Amino acid sequence: MTINLFIFLALATVAVGSALAMLFTRNAVLCALYLILNFLTVAIFYLTLNAPFIAISQVTVYAGAIMVLFLFVIMLLGAEQTGRTAARWWFQPAALILGLVLLVETMVIVFAPAMKLPGFPDVAAGFGAPLQVGSILFEEYILLFEATSVLLLTSMIGAIVLTRSAKTAGSAKTAGSARPAESAKVAGSVVPAQPDKESEGTNVSPV
Repeated sequence: MTINLFIFLALATVAVGSALAMLFTRNAVLCALYLILNFLTVAIFYLTLNAPFIAISQVTVYAGAIMVLFLFVIMLLGAEQTGRTAARWWFQPAALILGLVLLVETMVIVFAPAMKLPGFPDVAAGFGAPLQVGSILFEEYILLFEATSVLLLTSMIGAIVLTRSAKTAGSAKTAGSARPAESAKVAGSVVPAQPDKESEGTNVSPV
């Protein structure tokens, strides 16, 4: 067994194990952490395929920004535990069909040399390198890149505004429901009568 095959089998085991753990765990926070581990193993796969830019993007975008956003939403909404929900009737047939399609695609890729299928064209040296991708991104697609940045910034501001509005409405509702309870408690309480100070000093003799 060569070192490359050993690394591949180790990474594949971690990737499949983390994916299965993500699917079967009931804790949303642990589910997100298992997904981060899966993203990291996929990034290492990209490094072994001489695709450093995709590996860096996998770590910074998926395992970094998006998963931090997922964890923030989970902790904000308090959805650490996911309850059991009734599955729809078409879930299992759809999963079976998609699994069969994935199996057929995998078999075609594995047995492509034996089936004499046309191979992939040769790529130039340095294809997919960070320098080349950055040059194309900031020269030919700079407008789309900036539009995407503005869209993400707008989404972040909208999420903050909606969160603050929900908190304000919840606090106002809680304060409004507490006031009638306090007034009813005050109205129902019995105030003991205070003795008269003038009558304390006088003695009333019986007739």
